[in-house]
Amino acid sequence: MTKEEAIKTLKENIKEGDVIYTQLNHTSQSGMMRHIKVRQIKNNYPLDWSRLVAIALDWKEAKSRFGGYNGIKVGGCGMDMGFHLVYTLSSVLYNDGYAIKHNWL
Repeated sequence: MTKEEAIKTLKENIKEGDVIYTQLNHTSQSGMMRHIKVRQIKNNYPLDWSRLVAIALDWKEAKSRFGGYNGIKVGGCGMDMGFHLVYTLSSVLYNDGYAIKHNWL
């Protein structure tokens, strides 16, 4: 899937004002890297947008040691990295970092 296709799919499913949830799956020993999943609840059904968001933002996916994916690699510290991820996604999709709301799971 291309970056443009990922952005199109995300825009079709995540509207301005929607709440996106982030889920912390791993923090590196140094505290400088996190693996975060991007989730949404629609019609009482949990959706995982992590792979599409990683493609849309050109960020790396975190592979699980069990063979699956563990979210998106988000580097840095000293701020709310889940908010940073959703703010960046919102900026890419809608040119407004605050168009999508954020909460942690």
